Amino acid sequence: MYTNLLSSFYIAFDAVLANKMRSILTALGIIFGVAAVIAMLAIGNGAQKEILEQIKLVGVNNIVITPIVEQSEEQVEASQTSNKDDKNFSPGLTLEDARSIEKIIPGIGKLSPEILLETYIIKNGIRRTSKLVGVENNYFDISNFTLDQGKFFNEEQLLKGEAVCVIGQGIKSKFFSTEDPIGKMIKVGAHWLMVVGVLEERLISEKSMANLGIRNYNMDVYAPLKTVLIRYKNRSLITETLIKRASNENRGGNNESSEPKQAVNYHQLDRLVIQVDETEKMLSISEIVSRLLKRKHFETVDYEITIPELLLKQQQRTKNIFNFVLGAIAGISLLVGGIGIMNIMLASVLERIKEIGLRLAIGAKKSDIVSQFVFEAVMISVSGGIIGIILGVTLAFVVSEIAEIPTIISASSIILSFGVAATVGLIFGIAPARRAAQQDPISSLRYE
Repeated sequence: MYTNLLSSFYIAFDAVLANKMRSILTALGIIFGVAAVIAMLAIGNGAQKEILEQIKLVGVNNIVITPIVEQSEEQVEASQTSNKDDKNFSPGLTLEDARSIEKIIPGIGKLSPEILLETYIIKNGIRRTSKLVGVENNYFDISNFTLDQGKFFNEEQLLKGEAVCVIGQGIKSKFFSTEDPIGKMIKVGAHWLMVVGVLEERLISEKSMANLGIRNYNMDVYAPLKTVLIRYKNRSLITETLIKRASNENRGGNNESSEPKQAVNYHQLDRLVIQVDETEKMLSISEIVSRLLKRKHFETVDYEITIPELLLKQQQRTKNIFNFVLGAIAGISLLVGGIGIMNIMLASVLERIKEIGLRLAIGAKKSDIVSQFVFEAVMISVSGGIIGIILGVTLAFVVSEIAEIPTIISASSIILSFGVAATVGLIFGIAPARRAAQQDPISSLRYE
């Protein structure tokens, strides 16, 4: 039996080699189908990994509230000194809003108010621009930050607004390349802060920063929220300067300039992140938060509420639909390739009727004829599968390099596509093989 199978294999191999061009053209459908499957799965896996990394960056189950700045500076100053009973008055997004949300709304795990100030850092004659971020310790938990050195802020530092900070890995490399930064002083803006901790480096692609609207965290300086409010800037305070400017505005002063007024941020907070305990509650809690803020801001909607994780998951669903479409196209290509193999093999049966009749006449069994033609079909499919694997891997690499789309080629996609190619050859090779085996030896020898 094994001898007959081996003999059929050699005969099939010689037949495929004798018609190289026809065999390659027959295998084209299999080649492109396998290549499409591998490239599609590589793009899908890369997209999924990118989405998961982005979710880690924005945190899990987070609701993000950001201020909307629409008013000019003079309008803001006037509104801050006007009667709060005016329905158009809004104090902006404040720390009081954060405390109210935390106290009133159930289902909230952690809450992180943030203040972001553009500033500069000076040490040993080196100066560079940076961002000072006023936070509480919940910020580091919600954003999945881990320490490389030192520690986070303690309760006393947070309550008293002490002059301390946690720095990113980029700040350490720039200003403390040859020394341990813990306990050292660094001038941030107009004040000196003592470094108590250093965050681990966070690798973020430029694409992720653009898509999510995030910054390079490695170059940030983090200080307690009260430290920023007390020592740097508190936009919710009504100062004497603001009152004077508002009085001038009410008396019609400063109206000589026809230049448009530049909008300024009058909100005390630049960002408020709410972490929800359960994903199912995110939409309902966001609606409650919106109603609460609208009431506290006197019906003025000067804030924006977003749910980054849901947006990213929606993006993932869109990419999955795209992958399904690609998969369907690849499947159709494999089906067409299988039909092509069957048609060519049927034509081959007609071309080789005399050969089939001669083999049957000298003692070959019908099973030998079936084996020969099935082997030919499987060889064409397997050869096409191998070429398709090479083409698919190359295509995934080219897409990654040219389009800057992350791709991950998995062993499962290669095994799947190769297995499908071999199966297609086997299934679509059976009909021509059975037709060849059913030929009458005498009629086949007389066939012209």
